[in-house]
Amino acid sequence: MSNARRGLLLGLAAYTVWGGFPLYFPLLEPAGAVEVLAHRILWSAVTMGVLVLVLGRVPHVRDLLRSPRTMLLLTVAALSVTVNWGTYIWGVTNDRVVEASLGYFVNPLVTVLLGVFVLGERLRPAQWGAVGVAAAAVAVLTVDYGHPPYVALVLALSFAAYGLAKKTADVGAVESLAVETAVVAPLALAYVAVLVATGASGFGQHGTGHALLLMSSGIVTAVPLIAFGAAATRVPLVTLGLMQYLTPVIQFALGVTVFDEAMPPARWAGFALVWLALVIFTVEANNHRRRQLRLLATTSTAA
Repeated sequence: MSNARRGLLLGLAAYTVWGGFPLYFPLLEPAGAVEVLAHRILWSAVTMGVLVLVLGRVPHVRDLLRSPRTMLLLTVAALSVTVNWGTYIWGVTNDRVVEASLGYFVNPLVTVLLGVFVLGERLRPAQWGAVGVAAAAVAVLTVDYGHPPYVALVLALSFAAYGLAKKTADVGAVESLAVETAVVAPLALAYVAVLVATGASGFGQHGTGHALLLMSSGIVTAVPLIAFGAAATRVPLVTLGLMQYLTPVIQFALGVTVFDEAMPPARWAGFALVWLALVIFTVEANNHRRRQLRLLATTSTAA
């Protein structure tokens, strides 16, 4: 099997697992969303710690810990991903799977806007057009829901902030997630300890299978991350960018078919506008990349 094909399969595996999360988290009930989040953080910290040891990344982690700037960025990333995980878990366990998928559909557009307002980047006209169509979609969905799609917006904003912090920190995926989960693990442990002390903990109270499922959240978090990291080094960035839409597509399909969530005409219209915005955004990005490559080739030839 070629390296590129292996990378494609690894990428598909990562995005498919992420897309299937709405099927996984309801299995952890009757544990509440916050308790599930706490266990996900704790077991992810344990899993990533083991991976750091097995992969020999301890020196890299030590370097991160010695850099105040990197630690500040990873702390921001840790808080952002905690909000993201908690919102997502609450959403998929409270009949908001379709709305959760919306958050990851609009995430690329929110990321672009963060680049404008935080990094001072400039958008090209077609990119502004895509953002405008997405804004119209949010307006339509706000009318349909009777309120802004809070779950989707929080997911999009928190994940965009997470991506910005990670990009700025520019460190390895395994090391960074190990540090991120370690940063928030004390809070998660304190919450679990309070639940245990007050007799409100669900861990171990609903059979061995349920306890093992809670513990598996660390592995479920780590496996797609590792697959994604391996894919990122083997396939072109454009391919990876297109593949990212697989996750919300799967989540949306699960919400409509498996969880039978309502999709009235106005909601379909809102999602159609989101998909139109993504088509505009993706086509424009690919065309811009081709123009840049042609310009680079012309410049190299002239030189």
